[in-house]
Amino acid sequence: MRTLQLTLQEAIEICKALANEHRMEMIRSLTGGPKNVNELSELLNIPFSSAAVNVRKLEEAGLITTEIVPGRGSQKVSSKRYDRIIIDLEEKDPAKEDVLTFELEIGEYVQCDIEPTCGLLSEKGIIHILDDPRSFYEPERKNAQLIWFRSGNIEYHFPNRIPYGARVEEMNFSVELCSEAPYHNLDWPSDITCWINGKEIGYWTSPGDFGGERGFLTPGWWETHNTQYGVLKYWKINHEGSYIDGVKISSVTIDDLKLQEKPYISLQLGVKKDANNQGGINLFGSKFGNYEQGLIMKIQYALAD
Repeated sequence: MRTLQLTLQEAIEICKALANEHRMEMIRSLTGGPKNVNELSELLNIPFSSAAVNVRKLEEAGLITTEIVPGRGSQKVSSKRYDRIIIDLEEKDPAKEDVLTFELEIGEYVQCDIEPTCGLLSEKGIIHILDDPRSFYEPERKNAQLIWFRSGNIEYHFPNRIPYGARVEEMNFSVELCSEAPYHNLDWPSDITCWINGKEIGYWTSPGDFGGERGFLTPGWWETHNTQYGVLKYWKINHEGSYIDGVKISSVTIDDLKLQEKPYISLQLGVKKDANNQGGINLFGSKFGNYEQGLIMKIQYALAD
């Protein structure tokens, strides 16, 4: 049985997501197996648009995952992540635990080493020239809302505000991303690797590059035959190992990252040249794709007694 255990603060957002009859019915129906939005719409007897909005809210709360399943066209199939939710009504030591939260837009990278095909888009248009790595050094890059490249990596630096002497318990981060194909291709796997402070923590194989239907936030000028949206992925690193969407991907622990040795926390995402699936990467900002966020990082720590 997959169990989610929450503190009081964490439970607030989960309870908001579940405080809706339709979303509760969706969670219940997914117990029988994955379903697409059309199936959920029919089961609940609600419009497709309403079903899509509710699926999105459950995704944002981390209660379900949504993937593109080969053989089912462009339909997004949702699965339940947990069978039980436990809320701790009494904190063990609330005064000595805290969480740091940071968000960066995807254009706020500090360095990159990428190869074409590649490009950057702002909310209003193309930044400089497509398929030219020099565009990644234009001042306007800070306005990027969609970034793509075929191979290489891009690096972000988050502030390091972990108190001196604190014990870091867990790190989480999330971002919307997918593969990079010409225009779009639902069957275009890509092994997307993540590094924290230069330490490789593992990779996620994106099933494809998603297009054909407009993303919720994607501007109207960007044609639908191009990349439109990605998948919101959740990484977690704690004392037991590294995880994506709750599935362990490596034995790299939070202590291996040596977070307190640098004045910043480095996050790199990319596709290695020797990856089994070299399908590139698309990164989505808060005004492009399906999710109103850039790169979000959370660090949970405990102060020494």
